[in-house]
Amino acid sequence: MTTCGMDAAEFRRRGKEMVDYIADYLENIEQRQVYPDVQPGYLRSLIPEEAPEEPDSYEDVVRDIERVIMPGVTHWNSPYFYAYFPTANSFPAMLADMLSGAIGCIGFSWAASPACTELETVMLDWLGKMLNLPDDFIAGTAGQGGGVIQGTASEATLVALLAARAKIVRQIQATSPERTEVDIISKLVAYSSDQAHSSVERAGLIAGVKMKKVPTDEKFAVRGEALSIMLKEDKRAGLIPFYFCATLGTTPSCAFDRIAELGPICNAEKIWMHIDAAYAGSAFICPEFRPLLNGIEFADSFNFNPHKWLLVNFDCSAMWVKKRADIIGAFKMDPLYLKHDHQESGLVTDYRHWQIPLGRRFRSLKMWFVFRLYGLKGLQAYIRKHVDLAKDFERRVREDQRFEISADVVLGLVCFRLKGSNELNETLLKRINSTRKIHLVPCQLAGRFVLRFAVCARSTESRHIQEAWAHIAEIASELMQELPH
Repeated sequence: MTTCGMDAAEFRRRGKEMVDYIADYLENIEQRQVYPDVQPGYLRSLIPEEAPEEPDSYEDVVRDIERVIMPGVTHWNSPYFYAYFPTANSFPAMLADMLSGAIGCIGFSWAASPACTELETVMLDWLGKMLNLPDDFIAGTAGQGGGVIQGTASEATLVALLAARAKIVRQIQATSPERTEVDIISKLVAYSSDQAHSSVERAGLIAGVKMKKVPTDEKFAVRGEALSIMLKEDKRAGLIPFYFCATLGTTPSCAFDRIAELGPICNAEKIWMHIDAAYAGSAFICPEFRPLLNGIEFADSFNFNPHKWLLVNFDCSAMWVKKRADIIGAFKMDPLYLKHDHQESGLVTDYRHWQIPLGRRFRSLKMWFVFRLYGLKGLQAYIRKHVDLAKDFERRVREDQRFEISADVVLGLVCFRLKGSNELNETLLKRINSTRKIHLVPCQLAGRFVLRFAVCARSTESRHIQEAWAHIAEIASELMQELPH
């Protein structure tokens, strides 16, 4: 009989080889084409139709990484990748992920692995203090609030929405016990910016509540007045406003809803205010960007993704709530097989009550490694470098009279376009991406087709920005020459 799998001795050897492979991949990533040149279904023909009966050799598996996998990889950590928003990547986080995989606990409760729960609580406090969050959000040993790691910002938005829904239903039934849950939910209405990520709208669909889009100003931000007008109309129509998702750093243009105006309105109307700062939140560890978070004191919950811009590999989405009882109240189920002796001690939280899944990985190890091995100063330097690179790109765009900047450049995203029609800019983007030297995605701003340039990779330097701009400018020149004069 063939020996299956791998023993500890071989794992030591292969593990070192894999670390070398990963280090080589990341060190030389800019030599790879950033965007793959494959057609849908390319992979199926490269591997067998069924899993092998007998084990393959490890050498065969490793050979297939370059033969099968790499041709179809979009290299998100390439310094020529400027699409979407960044995905974080660092060696300390990868080492912590290895350890998390090895420990392999499923930390749904304190008893299921005490270190998994306790490190998470403390890491969210560490991070909350780096952001200078109000004390209400810090668990400490006696606070009513606290933090949790969700998988993504989409999950955090949904969890907050479901908690808000459960809370408003409880409140209404306390004063009007004759009203059914179905009747109340049919009248509920939630709000978000017309620039908010599609996941916010999706959260409304999953929760079965109406979600309305609040129009934005010329800076693509929601102002207090626009929300107030909608609230008045909806209340007059017999609806019950209960939740507002404010965005700090919208996906299209990195715009910032005016939470210092919106917060007092939400508090006065008893509307749950959730803040989604998925990308921009990492920058708030820098004192010069912290004012963008002013108004956080009015929020009921706040979320951002260290896995975007804080060197913690996916997945790690940090969420804080002012009153953890509101979240726990929405999701708590306690079958006998999940109960344990310490669950009502007050010092312990069972994170299964804070999220949609039951199981959870030991993700806080990644935060612990990254925070300790970079330090706050190292993390701040990383953010500042990316912002400087974006400003460099913005300067180059402004110096070329053929182009225009389409939105304020606040952090690491530049929205720009050729002066001219949407069709012209669509053609420009198509040509840029078809050469596969750099990768960008577009957005729509005030009816205009706009190119987004997001500084993404840890390894991006000013020479990459220079090369990217030269490439864009050259393609623009070719395109302009083809236009009828």
